[in-house]
Amino acid sequence: MDNGVVVCGRVFPRAILKRINVAVRDHPQWTRADLARNVCDWLDWRAANGKDKAVNCRLALVRLERRGLIDLPPARRRVRFGGASFAQTQLSVPSRLEGTLQELRGLKLILVTSKDRELDRQWKKLVATHHYLGYRPLCGAQVRYLIVCEHGYVGALGFSAAALYLKARERWIGWSHPARQCHLPKVVANSRFVIARGVRVKNLASKALALAQKRLPVDWAQAYGYKPLLLETYVESKRFGAISYRAANWIHVGKTRGRGRQDREHREKKPIKDIYLYPLAPDCQKRLCEEPGPARCSATVCTKPPKPPRDWAEQEFGHVRLRDRRHRERLLVVARDFFAQPAANIPQACQSRAKTKAAYRLFEHKAVNMEAILSSHYHSTMERIAREKIPVVLAVQDTTSFNYDTHADMEGLGPINKHVDGAQGILMHDTMAYTPEGTAMGLVDIQVWARDPKQFGKRATRYQRPIEQKESYKWLRSFQGAARLQRQLGAATTVVSVGDREADVYELFLLAQKDPSHPKLLVRAEQDRRLQDSDANLWRYMQSQAVAGKRELDLPRTKGRAARHCVLEVRFARVELRAPKRNPSLQPLCVWAVYVNEVNPPSSKEAIEWMLLTTLEVNNYEQAAEKIDWYNKRWGIEEYHKTLKSVCRIEDRQLGDRTVWQNCLAIDLVVAWRIEHIKKLARTQPQAPCTIAFDEHEWQAVFALQRPKLPLPSTPPSVREITRLIAELGGFLGRKSDGEPGSITLARGLQRLHDIVTGVLLVQKVHSEQPPNSSSCIFPSKGDYG
Repeated sequence: MDNGVVVCGRVFPRAILKRINVAVRDHPQWTRADLARNVCDWLDWRAANGKDKAVNCRLALVRLERRGLIDLPPARRRVRFGGASFAQTQLSVPSRLEGTLQELRGLKLILVTSKDRELDRQWKKLVATHHYLGYRPLCGAQVRYLIVCEHGYVGALGFSAAALYLKARERWIGWSHPARQCHLPKVVANSRFVIARGVRVKNLASKALALAQKRLPVDWAQAYGYKPLLLETYVESKRFGAISYRAANWIHVGKTRGRGRQDREHREKKPIKDIYLYPLAPDCQKRLCEEPGPARCSATVCTKPPKPPRDWAEQEFGHVRLRDRRHRERLLVVARDFFAQPAANIPQACQSRAKTKAAYRLFEHKAVNMEAILSSHYHSTMERIAREKIPVVLAVQDTTSFNYDTHADMEGLGPINKHVDGAQGILMHDTMAYTPEGTAMGLVDIQVWARDPKQFGKRATRYQRPIEQKESYKWLRSFQGAARLQRQLGAATTVVSVGDREADVYELFLLAQKDPSHPKLLVRAEQDRRLQDSDANLWRYMQSQAVAGKRELDLPRTKGRAARHCVLEVRFARVELRAPKRNPSLQPLCVWAVYVNEVNPPSSKEAIEWMLLTTLEVNNYEQAAEKIDWYNKRWGIEEYHKTLKSVCRIEDRQLGDRTVWQNCLAIDLVVAWRIEHIKKLARTQPQAPCTIAFDEHEWQAVFALQRPKLPLPSTPPSVREITRLIAELGGFLGRKSDGEPGSITLARGLQRLHDIVTGVLLVQKVHSEQPPNSSSCIFPSKGDYG
């Protein structure tokens, strides 16, 4: 396979290199700029704002020519970066200015662009005259400012592309190599900052930095189509004390090694500088550490493809980033053991004293935490969705509680109901990604906490507190996890965040509509809100709408309600909701409402009545019915919680500390997801080959055991057939009235399958070590197992 040539982070296929040479030969009138613009069109090489990256392309073409891969037209002129362009410029800088910042009137920043020649010359002249390094062209993407007041220009600021690698910065961010390659443009360097020599105004420098920190994200987004997340700068410690940066809340993270930007030979010695960082967003570290998805990797190529995972555990936890490599290996072992016996306690699952002790050490280690363990699974979830090219993903979020009244010695518990002296336990708010058919693709976000008994009694002041100080903020945090998935997948996939009535939070809808690139929202309403330009409430207005059609729906079984088939009347409309009384400063909310109510319900108490609010357009009955079906898939997360508690028996885990318990929970969460994933695959994709869920030796072993009179198929059977065979090992009878196997029966079968496969692999090993004339039986008959 020809992967082409990678230059400047871009792949140039061999066909493009050949096309460049042909274009140079056939179009002698083209300049290098003309050629670069055409190459950008051929490669669809564009910035986030849609403009072609002609400057980057010209640099890449020069490097390709140096390698002897292409021929370029001769350069028309040589660019010189001297001071001739601004040598005759008269600076408008006060010769002497003293006083306080309060006395300085009209202080502001002026954006400098190359189109405004006078401002451009003033900026260059001021930097060349008053900066100790003089004027040098800034590197890469850049934004420049002049600091001006009523007395003239008093200083200059320049922001440009960040350093490719800084050890102290990488340590502070904590990102991986792929994440650094993807998100490095969102780190911007303050490469020039100068105050004119005659200006002596206290706090002027820190004030100018504060103004730039506030304005830069907007100006950068207008120029390049995205907002930076982090600022960096380098201060020569022997010359400056960095007092202004410290006063502007910049963070000192380390020192440089005394090398220059172009020092490839490690020979150039330069002054060692202090490195300062300034986060432009509160979650900048988390955003910068996001693993890149297909939306960001389309222009890169992996010259050395990664090894395929050996099994499901390596696929889900193979990207985990733990401090010690041995922790990763132990994590894989514990995950396999937990999946082999999901209902067993830790010693029983680990099967030996040494492995049990190693598992407890892993959970108790300070360098191991729940977020680090699950981050690998989040990445696998994204890759799974991208690989299957799913156009719509339902990010369903819900809350559940774990009751630990029987383990009162466990530290870190709190009330899980409305009474402070009631049941004690831990709360979890999770987000699971589903296909529109209902297949669980993996977890997206997990929040775990325990309520503080001292915080009870604050209900009376809930309207005075901001949303960030309330427990309901969990819905917004999970939405941010869905937003991370949306950024990774790009526009090819639409992520829809789905919530029940508890998610009817006004601020959640505002967050969803804040950015067009955010995921969509689908929530069942609980509040009967007032409409903006009407005296009617939401329910009364929707009940007055004409019936658009009727929808038949199969409702799953829930606690206190049997599964049944129902017919729903469907109404929909676009509504504008009034801001809540408690916070009238919030803007009105424009959403689409889908109202359904059951026709001829068994009783008025059991009647289905849903008011669905969504940020997705609903212009016809088909779109309304689609939203109803999507919300109906929300019940899948309830089944997942049941699997976590009934199959994995997480509430029976006896661990002394909540932090240790969370590390154990992280593995149980993935184990429970895998059981649900296999169960749903057999129902939503019954004819798919079983290799999408099982290894070859697994399906061969269960087929040979359950169908001993039949030869092994030459092609893998369907996933439904193998899943039912495995469920039969757990007690599934497969009668017509039994339906499809559930999680508990399937988990029992998977546990038996693990024992059977282990035995088969041991037989294969013994068989391979025997002489050639020995018996060649690998799969014993059904009676041989007793």
